[in-house]
Amino acid sequence: MAEQLRKTVQAPEVVANKVGEPLDGEVMEALLDGCVKIDASDLHMSINEPPIYRRHGRLYELEGYRELSMEDMVAATTFFIGEDSGENIYWSRYREKGGADIGHAFGDEARFRVSVFCQKRAPTLALRLIPSEILTFEQLGLPVEQIKELCHRQRGVVLLTGPTGCGKTTTIASMIDYINRERDVHIITIEDPIEYYHEGKQSILNQREVGVDVSSFAEAVIRNMRSDPDVMLVGEMRDLETMRACLQAAETGHLVFSTLHTVSAPKTIDRLVTAFPSAEQEEIRAMTSTSLAAVFCEELIPRIDKDGRIAAYEIMVGEAGGSPAIGNLIRERKTSMMRATIQSSGQSLGMQLLEANLAQLVNDGKISFDDGYNRSNEKVDFLNFVDDARVPESYEHALTAISKE
Repeated sequence: MAEQLRKTVQAPEVVANKVGEPLDGEVMEALLDGCVKIDASDLHMSINEPPIYRRHGRLYELEGYRELSMEDMVAATTFFIGEDSGENIYWSRYREKGGADIGHAFGDEARFRVSVFCQKRAPTLALRLIPSEILTFEQLGLPVEQIKELCHRQRGVVLLTGPTGCGKTTTIASMIDYINRERDVHIITIEDPIEYYHEGKQSILNQREVGVDVSSFAEAVIRNMRSDPDVMLVGEMRDLETMRACLQAAETGHLVFSTLHTVSAPKTIDRLVTAFPSAEQEEIRAMTSTSLAAVFCEELIPRIDKDGRIAAYEIMVGEAGGSPAIGNLIRERKTSMMRATIQSSGQSLGMQLLEANLAQLVNDGKISFDDGYNRSNEKVDFLNFVDDARVPESYEHALTAISKE
């Protein structure tokens, strides 16, 4: 079998012209510019590899540029986090913990989240492009009126979940931007690092970076309770202290946005509760049942109708968002019944199953059947939702089995 080669993309002229020279700031700027121009989501730089872009989920090797050396990787790292010195907190973090994250502004065009980590005893870079333009709810494919109503809530926890790179940050940024424009409130964001930069509009907006402005997510939430906030964005629920602090903040009258790496709304509730010791789980279950405003489980899928990717969502609204039925299921430990509630009575609140949204995108010709099927958590439900005419012959046996049930 022939070796499968990576796809390639042509190097920018300024990069190609310096192919034999050490990597410098001019080349690094050109690589970032290339990321913006080809609409790539990520740029990867590793020793003994050429620079590699990720575009619409696929990897593209930079054609016409040599493999990166140790000197190149040190130069690239220094470009983003500064000179290696005892006072540089990012180099100290890299040496002590094996990695560091930083936000980098690329003029007015974009920002990058830069992750520096160690592999093969060499610095390695993974850069995520953060567009300068914040997308609207319509562009993201969200139920507009329901999301606006949710953003006007006075209290509750809104969780964005899904795998890395699925668009959680973009979706939260859209919600924060809407609140910033439409409400006169105090918004505090706590991130590691700061990704989207927001300027105060109708709201006051303060942004704090973990490791720079505050020691941890949990510490920031607890301390910020005394800063007169109305809305808080907590970049990630990484530990029990952060989870507990977010739930307590919602209980005391704040609207809190955060993220988790879970694949469905019911599994998000299970993850949140079972993360705590068994002696605390009933208390956390009770807090979650009354404090949860909504869960958005997101997937980002390559389009087949045009270039780009499109988001699919599972949306579940909790008691703090207007659905006492979901709150009751959380209290009664009946997460297995949540899917039925979302499907049968949740549409008026904007609730939907991921499989229903994926099937609709397949039916509309926006994503492939294979992608919809593979991203589904419940394959049978997906096959029930999708039009029969869209099911390839290789899956017809599964469709026949369902029709006999």
